[in-house]
Amino acid sequence: MIVHIMDIQYNVYTFEGGNHMEQVAIRAWGNSQGIRIPKDILEKLNLKVSDVLDIEIENDSIVLRKQFVHKTFEERLAEFNGEISVCDFDWGEPVGREIL
Repeated sequence: MIVHIMDIQYNVYTFEGGNHMEQVAIRAWGNSQGIRIPKDILEKLNLKVSDVLDIEIENDSIVLRKQFVHKTFEERLAEFNGEISVCDFDWGEPVGREIL
C-alpha cells in the first residue's frame, strides 16, 4: 500500500501479530513521521513506553527488533537463589605452551 503524507510517498508495511496481520499508517508527528504499534503487539513482545528498538531495512521491509539490554546488578541478585554450581570443564588436550 502506498501512502502520501505532506507530498511524500511512503510504503506501509504490515505486522505479523501471531495468526493475523495488522496494518499501520504512517502519520505526521511534529516535523517527523511515525507509526503507532498496536497494544496487543506491544503486550506480546513485552514492550513499554521508552523502550529502545533497533530499526533496519531487510528485503524492502522495515524491521524493528528489541534492543538487547544487560540486566542490572539488582536484577541479577534477585534471580540468585543462594546456590553456586561448581563443575569441572574439559578444555581438551593441551595444544600449545599451556602450563599444567
